[in-house]
Amino acid sequence: MATVALHREDARLRACDAVVTHVFDDGVELDRTVFYPLGGGQAGDAGVLALEDGTQLPVVDARKSRREGATPDDTLHVLAPACDWKTRLAPGTRVRAQIDWQRRYRHMRLHTATHLLCAIVKELVDGCSITRDYARLDFAMTAPLDKEQVQRALERLVAEAHPVTHEWISDDELRANPQLVKSMSVSPPIGSGRVRLLRVQGVDLQPCGGTHVGNTAEIGALRVSRIEKKSARTRRVVLEFS
Repeated sequence: MATVALHREDARLRACDAVVTHVFDDGVELDRTVFYPLGGGQAGDAGVLALEDGTQLPVVDARKSRREGATPDDTLHVLAPACDWKTRLAPGTRVRAQIDWQRRYRHMRLHTATHLLCAIVKELVDGCSITRDYARLDFAMTAPLDKEQVQRALERLVAEAHPVTHEWISDDELRANPQLVKSMSVSPPIGSGRVRLLRVQGVDLQPCGGTHVGNTAEIGALRVSRIEKKSARTRRVVLEFS
C-alpha cells in the first residue's frame, strides 16, 4: 500500500498520526505522512516521530523511497542514528509524525517565489534548488538579465497578493498540453494517471508536486541576491530572504 502523502493536498498540515510500514537501515516508511521528500529541487522536511510514551525520534531528512515497487509518494523518513530508533520502531508501531514547521514554511515561501520567477523570466528552467535559506533557478538562455528589473517585478507580484492553488489533470491532458512543462531538468511524474498542477492565479501554471503558500503576499520580503552567467547558455538567479 502506498504512503498517503498528506502534504499534496494541504501543505499547512504540521503533524499526523501514522503507522510504520517498512524499516530500513537508515529510516522508516509510514502509511501516511506530512513529510515532503527531497524532490523537484525542494529539500526534504525534517522533524520528529513521536512515540506513544512521549519519546521523540529526530527525523533529519525525508527522501523518496528506494524500495522496489515504491510509488512517488512513498517516503523514507531518515532518522538520526544516535537516537537508537532501531530498538523502538518496527512495522505496526504507531507514531505521530511532526515536521519542523519553520523550516517547511521557508521552503513554501521560497518555492512559491520560484514560480513568480518563471513568470518574470519566460525561459525554460534547467536547474533548481530550494532550501530554507535560498532558492536558485537556472534558466536556459543566452540574453543577460537585469537584476533590478527582476527585483522590481518580483516585488510587484508578491505585493499583488495572487492566490495560489493546485489542481489535478490526467497524464493524457498533460501530454496534450506540453507547453505547461517549464522545466528541462525535472520531468513531471507520469504513470500514476494524474499530475498535480500549481496555479498562481493570473501569473503561472505548471506541473509541480512541491509545497507552497496560499497567496503570494505570504512570500514576504525577498531579494535577488545575484544573477550569474553559469555558461554560454545558462543564467542563474538566486533569491534570499531580505
